[in-house]
Amino acid sequence: MRYEILGPLRVLDGGVSSFISARKVETLLATLLIRSDQVVSIEQLETELWGDQTPRRAIAALHVYISQLRKFLAREGVADSAVVTRPPGYLLRMRDDELDFQIFEQYVQLGRAHVRQHDHAQAVTCFEQALALWRGPALEDLRTGPIIEGFVIWLNEVRMECIEMLIDSQMELGRHRELIGRLYALVMEYPLRETFYRQLMLALYRAERQGDALQVYQRARATLTKELGLEPCKALQELHSSILLADDRLMDLCGYESTAQSA
Repeated sequence: MRYEILGPLRVLDGGVSSFISARKVETLLATLLIRSDQVVSIEQLETELWGDQTPRRAIAALHVYISQLRKFLAREGVADSAVVTRPPGYLLRMRDDELDFQIFEQYVQLGRAHVRQHDHAQAVTCFEQALALWRGPALEDLRTGPIIEGFVIWLNEVRMECIEMLIDSQMELGRHRELIGRLYALVMEYPLRETFYRQLMLALYRAERQGDALQVYQRARATLTKELGLEPCKALQELHSSILLADDRLMDLCGYESTAQSA
């Protein structure tokens, strides 16, 4: 069985996809998956299901949802339920099941390792495989409690980091021209993410578009000043200065970064 939460929550078993229509049961499964093979207390589950509006018969309702979830996850020929009662709450046993966000994290970690070894071609492959697992926003309609909310924030940050590392590795492979369009879209979608401005400026400079690169800096500066009252970060300011000086090191990202960091 394979659980997928990088998008609408679904369960795959024998090539068949199943979705939970009941929102409370879906929230319950999502919470147990996030804490898979760990006990989640009844109090924590109540918070995820109802927030601070816990009903009088919350325990009884939770028992009903647990029963419905066990029925949904039941497998032919498997007597034991994946959902186990374990004081002070419940636990979801993974056994030999797969969980897509764990696979995503493994690909990201493997990609990082290839980056450290300067094997950017393999890093790109890993990062692309990681991002290909996403089918849409993770658990978008279920973010009502601290467990799911905190998990989704963490997961989205890892995804953004994965995108940034993918682009850096693609730049190292000399693919700056083909990245320009995507980076323009990313700075529009994430206007406060300074890394994307840096990558776009560098891609434009390497594509012999120094003026456009400088315009991107001005846009970043205007956006950050208007939205946050801040100047661009030090890395962005240093890149801007280097573009103005036509610093040859900008054609070698690794060399430029190591010099900038030692300054």
